[in-house]
Amino acid sequence: MFQTGEAKLLRIFIGESDKIKGMPAYEKIVMLAREKGLAGATVTKGIMGFGKKSIIHTAKILRLSEDLPMIIEIVDKLDKVEDFITELHKILDESNCSAMLTMEKVEVRKYGQ
Repeated sequence: MFQTGEAKLLRIFIGESDKIKGMPAYEKIVMLAREKGLAGATVTKGIMGFGKKSIIHTAKILRLSEDLPMIIEIVDKLDKVEDFITELHKILDESNCSAMLTMEKVEVRKYGQ
């Protein structure tokens, strides 16, 4: 079975060491996405990057970083993504971590059940 349609891709850029109420921020965000019934979420760990402080974080063997960049990607309908972002803002406001969110229109081509 093949389905196609428009959706929104939400990307959340966050640091590996960021915590929300003692839990890694990326875990808390994925659990929130699941709780809110979003279609799915994927976390990818970057091997190199920098953020607003321009500090390079890298996975090079001689310079091991404990704060590698993390990217959480979520794809779903616009209204579900917008509702999720409202909840996400609340938990980010309560934490000391910083994040950057991007959103773009995507075409979904889904195979299977």
